[in-house]
Amino acid sequence: MAQVLNGYQMIRADGLRLYTQVAGKGRPVILLHGFPENAHSWRHQIPALASAGFSVWAPNLRGYPPSDVSAQRRDYNLNKLVNDVAAVVSATGHQRATIVGHDWGGIIAWAFAGAYPAMLDKLVILNAPHMQVYMEKVWRTSQFLRSTYVGFFQLPYLPEKLLSAGNFSLVRQMFKTLPACRDAFSDADIAQYVESLSQPGALKAAVDYYRENMMSDGMDLARSARTEVPSLVIWGERDPALGLFLLDGVARFAPRVRIHRIPRAGHWVQNEAPDEVNRALLAFLGVSV
Repeated sequence: MAQVLNGYQMIRADGLRLYTQVAGKGRPVILLHGFPENAHSWRHQIPALASAGFSVWAPNLRGYPPSDVSAQRRDYNLNKLVNDVAAVVSATGHQRATIVGHDWGGIIAWAFAGAYPAMLDKLVILNAPHMQVYMEKVWRTSQFLRSTYVGFFQLPYLPEKLLSAGNFSLVRQMFKTLPACRDAFSDADIAQYVESLSQPGALKAAVDYYRENMMSDGMDLARSARTEVPSLVIWGERDPALGLFLLDGVARFAPRVRIHRIPRAGHWVQNEAPDEVNRALLAFLGVSV
């Protein structure tokens, strides 16, 4: 069940409320953001999809205000995150939806594809590995060095202290210096993310995604995921956190996959190359562009 509150669609999910931007009418497309963002991550895609005749649903994932924030780490288990997506699909009034995910949203999208095949129309992944491929590569490639922050995020308290120090100086610098396209995020965009992360418990919740899943069996659902639906992987090749080699072997888990590589873009590909991402996404969804 969903209701409108403060300009968002409120969806009661697996124990928490998700606030979701909704635009357009038509077949549903659900957009899942990554760390440490929120639905604002899709600011370039929402109007393009809505104008093309789709209903677009972009939730703030649990733990990202104004969606509910839980202080319990177990509430960020991947099983609950996947159940949240199922609740959003149900709220659309359609039996199936196209699921689009970036970063953590992409991991959730992969896992949802395996857990809820009857609710999935098409799958789109942006710079997020299939976790079985990731685990096969992480110890044998440069991915080990790229992923050192994941180990740091397992520590209690310290990651939150570091990320929030100096009015979230490190987070602000991340959005300014890590994209391959340095103008991908305006000061206003970054301020919107920081304001959300500044809410009580929100930064801990964002880091708890890593604590609850990355070093435990929480990721088993994503590692075993397989889908037969048409799938698209869009990948910014200049991603400092995820190696291009993580694309190798994806077809083992999504036999009907297409891969669209964008050489000039990095990790935040939908913000760094929004026009190309929109063209690839709409063409995959059957819209002439």
